[in-house]
Amino acid sequence: MKKIAFAFLPLLLAGFVLPDDSCKQIAPPKSDYTGQYDGPYVFYNGELLLIKYVLDDKGEKSVITDTGDVAQKANISLTVATDEPGKTFSFKLKKKLQGEKSEYKKVSKQFVVSDIEGNFRQFRKLLQANGVIDSSFNWTFGEGHLVLAGDFFDRGNQVTEVLWLVYSLEEKAKEAGGYVHFVLGNHEIMNMNGDLRYVNKKYLETAELFKTGYEALYNENTELGRWLRTKNVVEKIGDQLYMHAGISPEMNRMDISISSINELSRPFYSDTTYNYPDLKLDTIFSDAGPFWYRGYYKAPKISQEEVDFSISKFGVKHIVTGHTMVSDTISIWYNNKVINTDVHHAVGKSEALLVDGGNYYRVNTVGEKFLMMSR
Repeated sequence: MKKIAFAFLPLLLAGFVLPDDSCKQIAPPKSDYTGQYDGPYVFYNGELLLIKYVLDDKGEKSVITDTGDVAQKANISLTVATDEPGKTFSFKLKKKLQGEKSEYKKVSKQFVVSDIEGNFRQFRKLLQANGVIDSSFNWTFGEGHLVLAGDFFDRGNQVTEVLWLVYSLEEKAKEAGGYVHFVLGNHEIMNMNGDLRYVNKKYLETAELFKTGYEALYNENTELGRWLRTKNVVEKIGDQLYMHAGISPEMNRMDISISSINELSRPFYSDTTYNYPDLKLDTIFSDAGPFWYRGYYKAPKISQEEVDFSISKFGVKHIVTGHTMVSDTISIWYNNKVINTDVHHAVGKSEALLVDGGNYYRVNTVGEKFLMMSR
């Protein structure tokens, strides 16, 4: 298979294209080549990295594979397509992946988004319209923190692009003194443990083109799989507690800290045996766990007393969730103690939560701000 170079798809790799029996021979690009369909996916193969893209030429799918040395990983630059034809963003792979902290100091600005579910367009528009990134996908939020409260997988058709954008922004944010927090939701966990009920058929097609199972796209032999396994299911930033779903009465009764929830959970994201060595994990991975619980918004609803108990237990003023859609807008519950950020992104009704000093705003894809509450 010949190496193909596209002006819109540079792969700045010290490597060569491997023959790939899962792909067809590709003719030289034509002026009407429809281009990148999915990817990149980065696989570890001994001392090599295999970088695979799926291309689409008028409905004909094919795979292109490039390679790089694992030892030179931090020098490898990838380019990812966006929702806008011909528009891409580029970034370098991380030299090292390490587990995230569970607790962070208070910061004056936080921008919170949840439940994007592969909708790159709405995600991009929210970030650009509100000064988190610019039109070239550079970080412009300074020392602010971007908080992603789970469910960036499934349903939509640009999951890969969304994940790489988050991955790329992490280093850009750190360089500016900011931070990106990716708190996992039930759909991230589902994709890692083989529950494919909501996976867009595009990604099953990608796995078939790679001649592998879908789970191999995010297992521990992939860059995105290893990266996802560094993430938490609960994080505390100052006096805000973030998780995808909520803190149930069952979680309230457990003698467990935020860091312990994460440390216990992380080794079992892809587990399918459900034979946990610690009984606490039976609750964490159940419907009462922090990435599945729905009792804040659906019957039988949690009581105000239980919410107040959670607030006291974890030493925060607010709990911020996604997971359960209850309104077209960001909404506040339980005497201003709980904030829901799950909205109808798929139908264009996208909002995010902006915490700026003592003010809490809901903001949209054209940059409008609506004050919700002040401390």
